[in-house]
Amino acid sequence: MDASLRASEGAGPFDVTHRLVLSIAIPMTLGFLTTPLLGLTNTAVAGRLGSAEALAGLAVGAVLFDLILGSFNFLRASTTGLVAQAFGRGDRSEEQAIFWRALLIAICCGLLIALASPLLLKAGLALMAPPPGVAAATITYFSIRILAGPMALANYALLGFVLGRGQGTTSLLLQAIINGMNITLAIVLGLGYGWGVAGIAIGALIGETTGMLVGLGLVLHRFRREHRPPKGSIFAAAPMKALFALNRDIMIRTFVLLAAFTLMTRIGSSFGPLSLAANAVLMNIFLVAGYYLDGLANAAEQIVGRAIGADHRPAFDRAVRLTMLWSFGLGGATALLFLVFGTDVIALLTTTESVRAEAASYLPWAALTAVTGALAFQMDGVYIGATWSRTMRNMMLAAFVGYLAALAVLVPLFGNHGLWLSLNLFLAFRGIFLAARVPKLAAQIFRSAQ
Repeated sequence: MDASLRASEGAGPFDVTHRLVLSIAIPMTLGFLTTPLLGLTNTAVAGRLGSAEALAGLAVGAVLFDLILGSFNFLRASTTGLVAQAFGRGDRSEEQAIFWRALLIAICCGLLIALASPLLLKAGLALMAPPPGVAAATITYFSIRILAGPMALANYALLGFVLGRGQGTTSLLLQAIINGMNITLAIVLGLGYGWGVAGIAIGALIGETTGMLVGLGLVLHRFRREHRPPKGSIFAAAPMKALFALNRDIMIRTFVLLAAFTLMTRIGSSFGPLSLAANAVLMNIFLVAGYYLDGLANAAEQIVGRAIGADHRPAFDRAVRLTMLWSFGLGGATALLFLVFGTDVIALLTTTESVRAEAASYLPWAALTAVTGALAFQMDGVYIGATWSRTMRNMMLAAFVGYLAALAVLVPLFGNHGLWLSLNLFLAFRGIFLAARVPKLAAQIFRSAQ
């Protein structure tokens, strides 16, 4: 295949099929499912160390690490949308330039996090206020795990790049390597060698590093010399400014989403420990539904971005329809499964009868989140692929205002039922507000083709 044919591969008009959607969504969903498996393994390893402080310290350290690194997930999302559009245009040089920009920002942010880790740890301990024994385990875990910051953020850029090119299987491979090695080493080092919490953290560090090295090898191997961008174009002011603006908007949207869930936990705690424990159990149902819906959102990101890059409106419209169909279909099926088998799931997650009974009374609300969240997740994917980040940010803020109003009215009237209803309304607001803007935004972006 000559250079011109290689450059045009994937460019121009294309057909959007169910097979194309699922070829991206299924590997991404499977990759996402390795994350809770990793959490369960780490918890099980820490639980076998014979120390409640070790288990609690791991939990606190993991929350702090995930909170910090999760705030940078915009690196993955923005890279996916921009690469998908370049892929649709057939602009292989710009694909490489986007990758290098994202990787540079990721590594710089990761190094800054590592350098600031003593301050971040101090702030986290002040916020969580664990007892001395728990704090000691947290310090051990966090101090080692935070060293993986540059590699973890680099993996965001790598995953964003391969997903932007529609390489769902490669994305699954990288996630399997990262989490699979983490799981294996947590068992071997944490239990086999008796390194405890430190072994679990070292396993995560090695897993992230290995995933980054393998990902870099795969990506760079596929780069063609003839498509190598000039250094000046990689760091040109205009694309860097656009990338920072895109990342800023997605980051604001992420922080608002985190604030919504934090607020739910805070309000739930006012109902007493029983309701708080029940809500924590039920949030796992929402998270499980999110893994399926996130996979479809990733499919929407790539296909929508590719359609916009190719300037092909039929592919865009069909991508929106098919990902919406699958999102609602899987959301509905998930909700039905949890309504039927939810009490069994609750029984697996807690052995306390009072918590089981409390959680069962709110189970329908938790199951409903799979339906009310279906459009929100799918629309997030559409907007990220289209790089409509400013509107996505504004609609998230509008939905959050609606959420606050719902909380103010419904919680005093219905207590914890009102809290769960407010969460469902927040998810519905997000989806509806975003979907309402799609026709106008699409007409603007495809105007040149009409």
